[in-house]
Amino acid sequence: MSMSSHISELKRKHEELSQRVETFQRRPGTDDLEIASLKKEKLRLKEEITRLST
Repeated sequence: MSMSSHISELKRKHEELSQRVETFQRRPGTDDLEIASLKKEKLRLKEEITRLST
């Protein structure tokens, strides 16, 4: 896998997590720990994208 395709895949996963977080935040009774876990994974992806892009 080339570096640019790897970064593209990470960006796609990051966007997917963003949408999941938004969906969960709109639902009443969603587990805050689950949302926090998704946000941590989203941040980890963003950091990896930044690291690979520089």
